[in-house]
Amino acid sequence: MERLDVVEVMLTAETYNQNPELDEDDLPPRFRKAAWNGERSIERPVTVTEDFVEDVHGEKDGAWESIEGLPFTDRDAVDGTLRFTVSDLAHDWYVEKADEERVGRNPALAYEFGDQFDVDYEEVVAENQPKEADSEWVHSLVEEVLGEGEEAEEMLELVEIFAPGEIEQGLDDIVLTEEQEKEVQKVMKAIEHRDYLREVGLSEIGKLLFVGPPGTGKTSTAKALSGRLELPFIEVKLSMITSQYLGETSKNVDKVFELAKMLSPCILFIDEFDSIAKTRDSDEHAALKRTVNTLLKSIDDISLVRDSVLLIGATNHPKMLDYAAWRRFDEIVEFPAPDEGMRSQILSIITRDVDIEGFDADALAAETEGLTGSDLRLVLREAVLDALTNDRRKLTHEDLIRAVENFEKRKNLKERDMMEESAPINGEGGHDHDHDHGPTEAHGN
Repeated sequence: MERLDVVEVMLTAETYNQNPELDEDDLPPRFRKAAWNGERSIERPVTVTEDFVEDVHGEKDGAWESIEGLPFTDRDAVDGTLRFTVSDLAHDWYVEKADEERVGRNPALAYEFGDQFDVDYEEVVAENQPKEADSEWVHSLVEEVLGEGEEAEEMLELVEIFAPGEIEQGLDDIVLTEEQEKEVQKVMKAIEHRDYLREVGLSEIGKLLFVGPPGTGKTSTAKALSGRLELPFIEVKLSMITSQYLGETSKNVDKVFELAKMLSPCILFIDEFDSIAKTRDSDEHAALKRTVNTLLKSIDDISLVRDSVLLIGATNHPKMLDYAAWRRFDEIVEFPAPDEGMRSQILSIITRDVDIEGFDADALAAETEGLTGSDLRLVLREAVLDALTNDRRKLTHEDLIRAVENFEKRKNLKERDMMEESAPINGEGGHDHDHDHGPTEAHGN
């Protein structure tokens, strides 16, 4: 193990221990991971042992051996703690051996040595991954908040929780409309300046409703925002909350919103919003009505500015929502099926790691009218699998054309089967109440 790496860990711990104004975000992620003990903060003093240094650097053995000859280091014979005998000598040695790039990766050391290396502490902090992006931090916090037992297990059946580092698809991997791009930028600015928004009394900001057909990128965009903003992502499927096997539905709604507040700052994503916030003219069970009221009240009581929770609802069926649900959201973001230009961009993105002879994204986009981004990924999957069955890893444009044709055949068959299943028997069918409370009306209120 490099001598400079060991001394750097010891200096980071010393700086953190001696400066209470520093917090966990002033520690590099690898250091934070080694020091993390499942609490909401990293307690002082952080004790540096050989094992600790090895955990930080992912290397086993050699921590003490590498610094044993330095005149300012010592090791406790009982517990193996590494310490400086003369801190000033350690500081002088580090300044002589380190460089600007090294100090610029460590906010704590930028705080201590920034002036000597022409490194701006605030800039280093801004570049450092915050604790909310750490998988270990997020999931340990979930365990702390939920505890153990049947109730905790029940809650984890209602939600999926992702740390930002676990989100694979970024905003650069998603093709957005101009309106969607604007909303993303507004959200990012609102989060960045939420202290200012609190000062001017604008608390009802940060509740978005994503509206559009399945496969148009509602969930992907919400998750990508989590990765870009480095916020934990809590995904809720309301159809699970209304399950008879998961206790009282109103109580479950309350639990989800309390969990979001405890894990804040975070994104709370409520999928299948229409499964519970239905038009209240329909014949609903009394328990479901109570749940709808609880949901609407919980939305009223949560705020990006006050609670640091960005709320995003998503629905494939906007006509099922009544006005009371619409007016809870300050922005309605439409996710239409992609046009030809967007399909071409999507195809270019999803095929960038695939070897395709003669590939023409524009030409293929012209052949895929009506297909969503999710559909296009399924088309590519089929083309790749068909090629592999023929022992080929190199595709052709014709492979993709055939995959599109096969996909559309299956899609037409599925839609025909669904229509036959829903057809009235002997001319009798249910009455479909079409309450048209759509995005246009909601924007005006």
